[in-house]
Amino acid sequence: MNIESVIVGPLETNCYLVSCPRTLACAVVDPGAEPDRIIAAVHRLGLKPALILNTHGHFDHVGANRDIKDAFDIPLAIHALDNPMLELAGRLEMSFVLEAKDSPPADFFLQDKAQIPVGESRLEVLHTPGHSPGSVCLLWEGFLLSGDTLFNEGVGRTDLPGGSDRDLKSSLRSKILVLPPETRVLPGHGPRTTVGQEIASNPFLK
Repeated sequence: MNIESVIVGPLETNCYLVSCPRTLACAVVDPGAEPDRIIAAVHRLGLKPALILNTHGHFDHVGANRDIKDAFDIPLAIHALDNPMLELAGRLEMSFVLEAKDSPPADFFLQDKAQIPVGESRLEVLHTPGHSPGSVCLLWEGFLLSGDTLFNEGVGRTDLPGGSDRDLKSSLRSKILVLPPETRVLPGHGPRTTVGQEIASNPFLK
């Protein structure tokens, strides 16, 4: 797969365009804001959007769902436990600053270990609760889109509604730190890293 990032919104959310190099089918992962920039990147790269994937339901990751869905008429997926957040995305106080809109409902739900086809490739869903109940990571052959579960020298906050420090630690231990150390981690905010680098230097994993 090819993975292109578009940094959007005041919180600098990493929206990822994950595409199959043969078919150019594309998953739009976490379109949090600035839909015009995301759409322009899709056209610049000649991609064919096939679906929208949300790693979790916080407004800075779903705020442009409606515009992207309207632009390309493609299905939207999120874990069922975060689905209730979609309709609230445009109603929270900070959402007005970020120009987030209420999201359309999900067309299907992401389940742990599910294989999501993108052209001739597939993304594996890892359910990683902690930052939110329905947080997921997306795994593909040496790449992990970690949402807000794991960052470069950080982890997702757990003080928001539905967050759980215990669940986050369990998710990291059982789903992410067991991956090969060379696995490249593409987080929901900030620079890329690797599993091995985080094991060695992330103070939250000590």
